[in-house]
Amino acid sequence: MAATHQQSDNQARTATASAWIGSALEYYDYFIYAQAAALVFPQLFFPSGDSRVAIAASLATYGVGYLARPVGAFVLGRRGDTHGRKNLLLTCMFMMGLSTLAVGFLPTFAQVGFAAPILLVILRLIQGFAVAGEISGSSSLVLEHSPLGRRGYFASYAMQGVTAGQVFAAAIFMPLAYYLPEEQFLAWGWRVPFLLSVLVLVAGYVIRRKVSETPAFVDEAQHRQIPASPVKEALRDGWRDIVRIAAIALIAIILAVTSIFGAAYAVQPAYGIGLSKSFFLWIPLLANLTAMFFIPLAGSLSDRWGRRPLIIFGALASGLLSYAYLYAISLHNAMLAIVIAIVMWGVVYQCFNAVYPSFMPELFPTRIRVTAMAIGQNIGTAVTAILPAFIAAAVPPGTQHIPLIVGTITLTVCGIGALGAWTARETYRLPVNALGQRDAAPISQEEYDSLRADSGRKRTASDVPV
Repeated sequence: MAATHQQSDNQARTATASAWIGSALEYYDYFIYAQAAALVFPQLFFPSGDSRVAIAASLATYGVGYLARPVGAFVLGRRGDTHGRKNLLLTCMFMMGLSTLAVGFLPTFAQVGFAAPILLVILRLIQGFAVAGEISGSSSLVLEHSPLGRRGYFASYAMQGVTAGQVFAAAIFMPLAYYLPEEQFLAWGWRVPFLLSVLVLVAGYVIRRKVSETPAFVDEAQHRQIPASPVKEALRDGWRDIVRIAAIALIAIILAVTSIFGAAYAVQPAYGIGLSKSFFLWIPLLANLTAMFFIPLAGSLSDRWGRRPLIIFGALASGLLSYAYLYAISLHNAMLAIVIAIVMWGVVYQCFNAVYPSFMPELFPTRIRVTAMAIGQNIGTAVTAILPAFIAAAVPPGTQHIPLIVGTITLTVCGIGALGAWTARETYRLPVNALGQRDAAPISQEEYDSLRADSGRKRTASDVPV
């Protein structure tokens, strides 16, 4: 029995490490685009006659990637449930790496005219399609390897990897933006992070080809229980929970408001704030460094207190803090904006962000888990991603009371996400074979606490060097 537990724990650790590294590498690709869309693409890929149109159009290309995600969710989610989680994650890695590398070679508007933004949109669509299967695939991979009582803790590391990818993205942009003259940064410096994606592609392939398929999927394959049409089954049997997690995914508006609209509001000359590009890049770096420490704690707390309370708190509290964050920017107070962003994004928001990778897949059975989560989560994030462009159009430069207007939009959207979590059933005390069953009864709190304590003791013993 001890040997079986030790083997299971080792598998969970291996899967978690693979998900962390793969997510970090893939989301590095995704977020360097986000940084460029806010900081340099308005000047490089769009006509220079109207700065308001250029800002809105650049942020729209960021949102376009998210519009491709629901399509990718149907296609890649199905692949994860029919061909395995490992196969899916390798596919996502290649598509993301190659499309991001290609952005680094794109000509600008000054060179080829409107062909430049068209090509940019095409590559962004491929990025969005590819990333659609990443979180649902990696979350399911870790969840299905993890023991009861520690699923929230292990699954949270997938989001810590995403956060690390954002740190890497900011860390690459910061020295380039700070040390290069603006002319050189706009001429070629912005391309460097995209070209480095070739390293992402190679490293990701080496790491992910070594990961093992999950026991739950292998068992289904051996018993010929793999669904012929997981999309059809997910929409037929799990549509209520798909709607719920789409609502919960809307809480990601915090990330969009902070790193996309907030960045444009702070640094684009048309808004009149005029904060330094290089200084403002400290926000995603410091907030995500803080989040990297807090994410495992939030995941562990969800194993103790449940998933729903943390998600609801994270949604409402971070929505309220968005008012203060945008107000600090309007005061031209970059230091205050950084401090509020660290609290909002690095701590409070992670009560949602660290918990959803366990909560969302736990709502579905193994046979449709990747598909159902991918559809719901990507529909929700697609909505949040178009909001920065919508906000930029609704509150163009010169608009009064921008912090109040945008903060109210943010809190309202976060409230919808909190409502989705409140209406969902709690899952943290359900055994893995009972997940997705609406009438399944959780194990007693006493038995659950005993399993958690036993797992903790064995983990501590396994950590002692022999």
